[in-house]
Amino acid sequence: QLVESGGRLVEAGESLTLTCAASGRTSIAEALAMRWFRQAPGEARAWVAQMLPSGATYYPDFVKGRFTIPRDNAANRIFLTMNNLPPYGTAVYQCNVESDWGLGAQVNVSS
Repeated sequence: QLVESGGRLVEAGESLTLTCAASGRTSIAEALAMRWFRQAPGEARAWVAQMLPSGATYYPDFVKGRFTIPRDNAANRIFLTMNNLPPYGTAVYQCNVESDWGLGAQVNVSS
């Protein structure tokens, strides 16, 4: 099971960190891949961050340099740190660990 938290209203240009807490059979330390996605109103879900077991991270160009995906194996959590959020950052952000998905955290960015 995955549960996201930390979503809230922020102003454009601010930073925000989301948390994805894993429980049950889901182990961050043993996961083959961990990802964050976003889905803005009227748009398809889009990938924004990925971490492989090696620790290698990947980001699409539109967030590169602004987003990171740290993890805490001991706490069984992954995070999404977002800096300099633009107005179009308003979306539901979901974490994904292998076949498990969270329900998402709503982030609203005011311009």
